[in-house]
Amino acid sequence: YYYNSLPYQGDPPTEDESRRVSQKRRFFNALERLRRFRVREGWLVLRGVEQDGSQIFQQKRVDMMLGLDLASLSAGNKISLAAIVAGDSDFLPAVDYAREHGVVVWLIHGPRQSRQTGYSSELWAAADERYEISREFMRRVERQRR
Repeated sequence: YYYNSLPYQGDPPTEDESRRVSQKRRFFNALERLRRFRVREGWLVLRGVEQDGSQIFQQKRVDMMLGLDLASLSAGNKISLAAIVAGDSDFLPAVDYAREHGVVVWLIHGPRQSRQTGYSSELWAAADERYEISREFMRRVERQRR
């Protein structure tokens, strides 16, 4: 399962917004064609503007879909391993539930020093195994694909 949302698009959309949405849609479609792969789509909401003029966006429904899917797949004994690329402690209830149902949970995360790609200490503690995304990690993934 891959959880994400299309880029924001105003009404009417700018040419750049339309281009970005079209590119992301092609990416989602390519993922959907992969064997045993599913794209779960939320949406992006404009929440405001920073002092420097950059826009603030928030994904909606994505976290909830991941949590519900993890819980329902665990309860139905349809998975034995879940690899979560996340850092948000909002996933704790679903991770705990999955582990209670015998699912091994891997946390795949960015470096702790980064607020954007790091992880919560609670999520870190809840996972069975933890893997930091690094060049070496990506090389190992690439070798396993061959």
